[in-house]
Amino acid sequence: MTAWRAALLGIIEGVTEYLPISSTGHLLVASDLLGLGTTKADQGAADTYAIAIQFGAILAVAGLFWKRFRDMILGVFGKSAGGRHLLILLIVAFAPAAVLGFLLDDKIKEVLFSSWTIVFAWFVGGLLILGLERAGKIPHRGEPAEPGRDRLLEITVRQAFIIGWVQCIALWPGTSRSLAAILGALLVGVSMSAAVEFSFLLGFVTLSAASGYSMLDGGGELFTQFGLLDPLIGLVFAFLAAVISIKWLITYLQEHSLAIFGWY
Repeated sequence: MTAWRAALLGIIEGVTEYLPISSTGHLLVASDLLGLGTTKADQGAADTYAIAIQFGAILAVAGLFWKRFRDMILGVFGKSAGGRHLLILLIVAFAPAAVLGFLLDDKIKEVLFSSWTIVFAWFVGGLLILGLERAGKIPHRGEPAEPGRDRLLEITVRQAFIIGWVQCIALWPGTSRSLAAILGALLVGVSMSAAVEFSFLLGFVTLSAASGYSMLDGGGELFTQFGLLDPLIGLVFAFLAAVISIKWLITYLQEHSLAIFGWY
């Protein structure tokens, strides 16, 4: 892999990871177009590379929402009720995908990883966004901020559990994890701003677990095939692109709906 390819894949990962358009699908298609993973042996390393550069996107959330993580740590020691509540919400929402992902991981890779299944997921996801918006099931824009009100902490454990099960739809390659989490939250009555932020934080937990598991399982192939520099380049560019992407999405959804992602 060349440095420009590593940077390009990092940018694609960072831009698409938290937008409701599926990073996995874009990375798989981009890898095919760039001629990566043309053999079965190379494909495993290419897949692991895609997982490795996700750490850049993970670090972006940690940096942008560090106060939330600080509060959750304080909550563990009984010094922040809000942080403790948020931590419980994330654990509850993460559990369904953790269980199903662990049980179905090999079968999903064997059966569902192809360009056609990704295209199908993109098509269905776009129709779902546009259909739900037309039916009035999801808001057309975000709500104005209210001083002293933290809508994220208004999410209930029951809502978090449902969001977690909806997120499991994203186990199908090409289905956006971010989209599934946001739509799941909106459909159970969570506000747009809280739904988006919760999807970022839930993504941090889900991606950290998935990336860590994949690196333990195939990290050796990654460095044998690509060395250290190329994954590092991809990770850095993924971090920078994710920071920009997250900030843009938060601002955009304050005044606009999800429709643009449905048409995309």
